[in-house]
Amino acid sequence: MSAVEQYARAHLVTDSSEGHRAVPVMLHYDPEADPHAVRIGLPGAPQRVCDRALLEQGLRAPVTTDGVHVWPCGRVQTVVEFHAPDGVTVVQFDASALIRFLRRTHVAATPVTH
Repeated sequence: MSAVEQYARAHLVTDSSEGHRAVPVMLHYDPEADPHAVRIGLPGAPQRVCDRALLEQGLRAPVTTDGVHVWPCGRVQTVVEFHAPDGVTVVQFDASALIRFLRRTHVAATPVTH
């Protein structure tokens, strides 16, 4: 089993005058370290951790667990909202990028049999 990394373009949603700002995001999954966790790296921010199943469920309907909210936004966007002591981070992804990444995580998590 090997780790999966994928860069994605996302929009960081803020309440400043900038509003939505496009940022590069690193999606990381390592089934050997934690088969349930996806790490999301945002520029200039601590890495965020999200449950892989939560991301999958949030593509179809709003879900919340452990300070992470995920919900579909229209037909092609997915929003991930992280609540932490240092504040709230809201990231809007193209759902297709998350779907591609999640498919790759399932391949990586499947044991190879010989």
